[in-house]
Amino acid sequence: MDPLRYAREVVGRDPVSREMGLEVVELSEARAVIGLTPRSRHLNALDRVHGSTLYALADQALAVAANTLGGSALVLECKINFLAAAEPDKALRAEAGPIKLGRKICLWEVAVRDVDDRLVASAQGLTFHQAPKE
Repeated sequence: MDPLRYAREVVGRDPVSREMGLEVVELSEARAVIGLTPRSRHLNALDRVHGSTLYALADQALAVAANTLGGSALVLECKINFLAAAEPDKALRAEAGPIKLGRKICLWEVAVRDVDDRLVASAQGLTFHQAPKE
């Protein structure tokens, strides 16, 4: 299967992503933008978007971007910094792109921004890549 199609249709529509309402907004080689409009089910006790939701959004952008390169990619590590509170019903976008693309290990950055282009979270992740099976 074409890597972009695989990233969009298989990785981008995994069961957790569909359940959370995460959507592939933009996609190109080594880049993905995932969107979410947080609802009440995504909130913490202070009526702000829960950290686990922001992490899932960043992780999904990372996974989808990594899987555009062909073969399969698995996230080895993802660390995130929460920089601002995200509010319900305000659209969020996580954009992932490479810092360094290696043969088997790649380093990525992810920026999570709200509809006002405010940086809500910043993440970095490592992925492991396997060549396509022939």
